[in-house]
Amino acid sequence: MQPEQINPNIILYACESETHFDHDPFVYEHYFGIITSGSADHYTDKGVVNYPTGSLCLIRRNQLLKVIKKPDGQKPFATITVFLEQKTLEKYSLEHDVKPNGIYTGEPILILENDAFMKGYFESLMPYFDQPEKLTPILTQAKTTEVIALLLRNPVLKNFLFDFSEPNKIDLEAYMYRHFSYNVPLVQFAKLTGRSLSSFKRDFVKIFDATPEKWLQKQRLEQAHFLITQKDKRPSDIYLELGFETLSHFSYTFKKQFGHTPTESQNTSRVNK
Repeated sequence: MQPEQINPNIILYACESETHFDHDPFVYEHYFGIITSGSADHYTDKGVVNYPTGSLCLIRRNQLLKVIKKPDGQKPFATITVFLEQKTLEKYSLEHDVKPNGIYTGEPILILENDAFMKGYFESLMPYFDQPEKLTPILTQAKTTEVIALLLRNPVLKNFLFDFSEPNKIDLEAYMYRHFSYNVPLVQFAKLTGRSLSSFKRDFVKIFDATPEKWLQKQRLEQAHFLITQKDKRPSDIYLELGFETLSHFSYTFKKQFGHTPTESQNTSRVNK
């Protein structure tokens, strides 16, 4: 894997290894990017969405995003991503007197048209893959400001970019059943459900009659057991998807819960079918 070429706002990334998950599924800031080679599968509670080479995506902050990055034959998975931090957008809002019309209520991920202006913008960043040191802080700031201006050609995106409100308190039970497989700290679950960490833990115990840690592990293991024994999924294919960091830890906790390793459970299931 090539290292990420990181600047304060712009990341030029290439991965020559096999298919893999993103490490941190929590989106801290808005970001906008293009897949220059390879493709990505986005896992949602409604199914899998594929983004092929050339996809231009605008991603909203404060959400959980589970993505598998896939190289394309001899070509690595590669992206150019521009992070649109809140402080950068707040500064732009003041300097250019751009304000939202209200709270953004649209989709958290938007696929935008890769028109001539966007193509020209990302092509101007391509040389920095080979010479990242040339992308100075001054150039980074200029390119970030440029892409904000390009995005604002679409008036609908004003609320997306400049709505600085934090998540409101939502239905904790429904949210956790949809997102239990995401491996993020409890403080991030709390933020996304509109709670402080202490109120999140308190509400959680009231609803589920268990601590978040115990409930999350139980849900993940039960889903793993179902996928392995009923859907014949290989343990190595699902442990990351279900929020386990290593296959060995997944196998250990699975056996502790069910009395058999994931592989043993799968073999027994195949014999009984």
